[in-house]
Amino acid sequence: MAGLALLCVAAAAVLLLVAGGTIPPPEEAARMARFVLHNCDWGALATLSAQEGLRGQPFANIFSLSDGPPGPFGGSGVPYLYLTDMEISVQDLEINSNASLTVSLAQTPYCKKHRYDPQNPLCAHIIFCGSIVKVNDSEAGLAKKALFSRHPEMESWPKDHNWFFAKFNITNIWVLDYFGGLKIVTPEEYYSVKP
Repeated sequence: MAGLALLCVAAAAVLLLVAGGTIPPPEEAARMARFVLHNCDWGALATLSAQEGLRGQPFANIFSLSDGPPGPFGGSGVPYLYLTDMEISVQDLEINSNASLTVSLAQTPYCKKHRYDPQNPLCAHIIFCGSIVKVNDSEAGLAKKALFSRHPEMESWPKDHNWFFAKFNITNIWVLDYFGGLKIVTPEEYYSVKP
């Protein structure tokens, strides 16, 4: 019986690690930004519309993303995306590559477990500003591994849609993870920490 209890404790510890470990404290905003991105599978990408009738208006859309394979040691901090020119937001990005990306722990079990509304600051969310750029050939393998490990369905998406790997080139980061307003994190601070 003691062996079974020990096995259950070990399994719980592994599940905790797979789930991304313990949430960083509010005073570690850069770590929180990395943690939230790594534990989220999608985000809301906002562009300036280039579409007739909406030209110049803000336009948000949901995109699957990944900064690396799941687990506590797989995140690079770079939000990778798998895109096609057929997608309306990608058409916007061809005119103006500037965008913002919001990711929230509301999509994870964390906020539901603690009964945090998605708008509650304790249900942490991150806002990235920057631009979308196609990855070069040397980075394509990393982007593919990051995305297909979390979104295996992508591998079977229609080849005639001319999918390509892209990344969100981060220039500004805002973290909302506690009461008292947004915290600003520089890209240098963000990339220098581990989630």
